[in-house]
Parts: sequence; structure tokens; C-alpha cells
Amino acid sequence: MCLEVVCVEHSLTTRQIELLKKLYREGKTIEVHTVEKTQDELSSELGITRQALSNHLKVLKESGYIRTGRGFIDLTDKALELLGEKKGDVFIFVRIEPTKRKHVYDAIKKLKLKRIHRVTGDIDLIVEADKTKLDEILEEVASLDGVKETITHVVLETL
Repeated sequence: MCLEVVCVEHSLTTRQIELLKKLYREGKTIEVHTVEKTQDELSSELGITRQALSNHLKVLKESGYIRTGRGFIDLTDKALELLGEKKGDVFIFVRIEPTKRKHVYDAIKKLKLKRIHRVTGDIDLIVEADKTKLDEILEEVASLDGVKETITHVVLETL
């Protein structure tokens, strides 16, 4: 339980809580593409030695393409841009026949999407995805039995 002055559960000082609040207020939300594999697994899958993999990862990290930690590797925005995977976001509004909602929800959950929001109002779902995969995603969503309509909005700029 956290009190106003000291967080008893985690033994944080007032200054540490103040720092966390400041970091939260001044921070920005970023999206991270994370791989949760060991270096042994990756080197085996790539058919190279662990030492060779470690050297490659070191260069990628120093160049700002990845962040690493114990048991994970994050691709940075710089890496996603290089790979052509960070070209913008799209929101797809989906209308579904009421009797087929569960079937469509289950099918859409299996697709590679950023987020899926079930919402109230004139539409049933808001699908958030990468613009680079828009054609593929629209084809898959529109082909689902029960999808009545899709309306696509491409993000031009985040303010």
C-alpha cells in the first residue's frame, strides 16, 4: 500500500516517488518491438556462434538499432525505420453483424495487429495497425464472415 509520503509496499522514499512522477509526466509513450529469446536460441536459429551473435548485437546496440537486457532485445524506432516497418499507423473501424460478433472477435484476435478495441456506438471494433500492413490486414478483416463494413483512417501526424 502506498501512502502519500512513503510507498511502504516497495520501500520507496518520497524523493523516489517524486522522481517516478516527474519521469511519468515528462516521459512519452513509445511502442517497443521486443524479442524474448536467449542469445543461445538466436545464435542456434541463425546458425552462428554465440560469440558472433554477441558481436553483431554489440554493433547494433552501439548504432542505436536495439536495446538489450536480460532475456530480451528491443528494436528501436531507428531499426523499424530501416526495416520499413515504421511508416505510420492506421485505425480501421469495423462493423459486424450482431450474431457473428464472437466469431469475428476470435478471428481478429489471431491477426498481427497493434491493438484491438471493442467499442460502443455505430461501430463494433477499432483496429490499430501499421500502415505497411494495411492491404493485407484489410483483406483479411473484410473476408471474415460477419464483417459488414470497414472504414479506414490513416494517421498523418501525431501532435
